[in-house]
Amino acid sequence: MAEERESMSPTKIGFGILWAACWTGIPIKAVFAVLAMTMGLVHFEGRFGLAFLMLFASPVTVFAAPIIMAVFETHFGEGIGLPLIFGMSIPVDIWALGLVGRTFFLERLRKEPPHDGLGFAIWWRAALIGTFFLPLLWWIVSHVTEIAITASHSMAEMDSMRHLFDTGLPIAERIGLELTIWGSISSAVLLVLALIGISMLGQIIRRMAENSRPASENYQGLITRWDLMRVPTDQGLLLASLAGVGVVLSLVFWTILPVTTPLPHDCCKKPEAQVEPAFKPAESLSKNAQRIASLAAQVEAMERQKADTKGQKEKGKGKAESGPAKESSADTKP
Repeated sequence: MAEERESMSPTKIGFGILWAACWTGIPIKAVFAVLAMTMGLVHFEGRFGLAFLMLFASPVTVFAAPIIMAVFETHFGEGIGLPLIFGMSIPVDIWALGLVGRTFFLERLRKEPPHDGLGFAIWWRAALIGTFFLPLLWWIVSHVTEIAITASHSMAEMDSMRHLFDTGLPIAERIGLELTIWGSISSAVLLVLALIGISMLGQIIRRMAENSRPASENYQGLITRWDLMRVPTDQGLLLASLAGVGVVLSLVFWTILPVTTPLPHDCCKKPEAQVEPAFKPAESLSKNAQRIASLAAQVEAMERQKADTKGQKEKGKGKAESGPAKESSADTKP
């Protein structure tokens, strides 16, 4: 076991501390982020859903994210609430790293924590690494992604692939194939660079552990120390404080919550719906019979009028033919 602890890789050490500190501080940071969004102090963009862990979960981004937004003109959000959330994250990260660091030193490394300010010692080293490494990571991954996208389009335009793409592969599958090509390359580069950064932090933490003295207690004694580290001196005061903070934050949230369902405007009111009368078959049949009878009477009237008009036309035509015949007979008399 001692040899296993001594041979623990820097990547495993860095990931073990950062991952636990990440999820230890997220609940506290999420409360302030929700309040800032409710008050309208910050407006996050759509990519915030993917970048939430990178921005607020890890202490390595507290100074790196503003540098990325300033240098690469990448905006994760707008408003004064964003720097406030980053500033609030500093003490939360220090507390989370101190709690996780002491547990990791005792449990995994079996070493005494070097000093009481372990959280601050790990935090400023992690923030320093992130300040220089994360912008470099962002630049490399961005350029690799652009090159990979260009290469995927070039592969689609190759003569050997043109027949497959133009005739044998639909458009949706072609887009999916190109996305898989450049997405796999970018993800692989991002993973490798992230492991390098985590290894750098793990190497620093391992050097801190090498200068620490081994823990004198056995495993049972270490368990007792872990339990006592998490048991407050005044439990009633802690419970009352947490309950009071929760009540205050809940009241603040519901007080500043905007109206999410606005009242309808006069120009947007829906027309009043009228209830259709009940269907009565007998009345409907009688109405249809009366309608058919009236239509039949109208048709008969139209036919009678048409017949009268035709008779008047034939009568006028007969008078016109008899007139010229009389004139021709009068001219033939001596």
